[in-house]
Amino acid sequence: MYSDLLHALPDVFAWTNFAAVVIGVIAGIVVGAMPGLSATMAISVLVPFTFGLEPLVALGLMAGIYNGAMYGGAIPAVLLRIPGTPAAVATTFDGYPMAQKGEGGFALQVAVVSSSIGGIASAFALMLLAPPLSKVTLLFGPSEVFWVAVFGLASIIFLLGGNPVKGLISACFGVFVSVIGSDPIYGNDRFTFGQLEMLDGINIVILLVGLYALPPVIDLLETPLKTDGVNSSKLGTEPIWKALPRMKSFWKTWLRGSFLGIWIGILPGAGGSMAAFMSYNEARRTSKHPETWGEGEPEGVAAAEVANNADTASALIPALTLGIPGTAVAAVMLGGLLVHGLQPGPMLFRDNPDIVFGFMWQFLFGAILLVLLGGSLATNSFARLLNLPRPLLGSVIIVLMLIGVYSIHGRMFDVYLMLGFGAIGWVMDRLKFPLPPVVLGLILGGFAEENLRLALRIGRGDPMVLFQNWTSLILVALTVAVVVGPTLKKRFIDSRKKA
Repeated sequence: MYSDLLHALPDVFAWTNFAAVVIGVIAGIVVGAMPGLSATMAISVLVPFTFGLEPLVALGLMAGIYNGAMYGGAIPAVLLRIPGTPAAVATTFDGYPMAQKGEGGFALQVAVVSSSIGGIASAFALMLLAPPLSKVTLLFGPSEVFWVAVFGLASIIFLLGGNPVKGLISACFGVFVSVIGSDPIYGNDRFTFGQLEMLDGINIVILLVGLYALPPVIDLLETPLKTDGVNSSKLGTEPIWKALPRMKSFWKTWLRGSFLGIWIGILPGAGGSMAAFMSYNEARRTSKHPETWGEGEPEGVAAAEVANNADTASALIPALTLGIPGTAVAAVMLGGLLVHGLQPGPMLFRDNPDIVFGFMWQFLFGAILLVLLGGSLATNSFARLLNLPRPLLGSVIIVLMLIGVYSIHGRMFDVYLMLGFGAIGWVMDRLKFPLPPVVLGLILGGFAEENLRLALRIGRGDPMVLFQNWTSLILVALTVAVVVGPTLKKRFIDSRKKA
């Protein structure tokens, strides 16, 4: 399996594939530096434009954007005390006080070096852990794959966000969207309402762009940026090679934050925000001077940034091997894989080894490029992006969305559909309904239906075929644990408090 990893390396160095990673990292930093925008939105807008591209070019852009955006979120977090991405909230605790003391340049250099280290560790974890896990999943039959899909849906419903009922409603909506179109076995129309354009089902790109890209753009246009931030043109950033010696004492924080970020990234439903907070708290707890934290402690920036970047590639371990994304960005990237004919799950590593392993290398190079592309000169430039007029930025993104969706099939029906999903996404966002279960419902709904029907045909209609081996029973037990675990844990904590 690891020989395939080495075999894929030369393809990554093809100039188009490598240039895609470079462009993706720069675009990701720009997106992350703009409060209100996120890697999820950027990849959603990007996906329609990648139809005609080679898979490694498209995936290289996505990997670069993901890596770049996670660091880019630190720029407004340090300069404006506004996290560019949710994962950069912990960066504001010490990054902004540093900027107020005239150390904003050093804070951003700590952030970019820590982000790069976290990203590199995460990419190595993806390379080392995903291949053996995929080898195990290749042994799965239709009934086991069905239970994997059910487990994935249960994980995202009950572990993501704080309200399982809203998560369940979101997932049901996604599953409903997945059954629209022709029945894959008998060819009957399902929920097409007489529209010929819906016979082939709902294109996942239309759903992604509508749900993930339109709501933040509306918010961007609604809320003008008013801050008392630090003047980004007076950062006084020194060359990064001069700043590195001042960071050598952070190695324990980097090591601990990388481990936490990787571990949390693998867990479905966790994510970079939790990783950053846990890493920050742990680093502060073990610090010899915890009283200085929150007042401009560079190690606090390092702890937050290394962890929120260490969950990037590791979130793709369950996504690529089982089809279960660990984060919202991973869910959108699964959609990007489907667009290029790559079905995440047990067969991906067997059927497309060069592409999937090349994708892993691109994650690694994207993390390394962060230091070069987000260095002192670039950081000053990206910081000035904060002065861009937000209405102009929002208008440009909307135009890109319309062009991208229209170019899929060359018809206005898709644009109207995207706007409809955008309105649904905006309402769901305002009512605090989680969006990742919708995407996962669409991806895993069809996956679960296909394998359930296949398993039942093999078992001649007997539902007990779904419980006939230990693998299925273990997956059922894990699903039950995910469903009832949070409730039991809450009751246990409440009983301890009362005692």
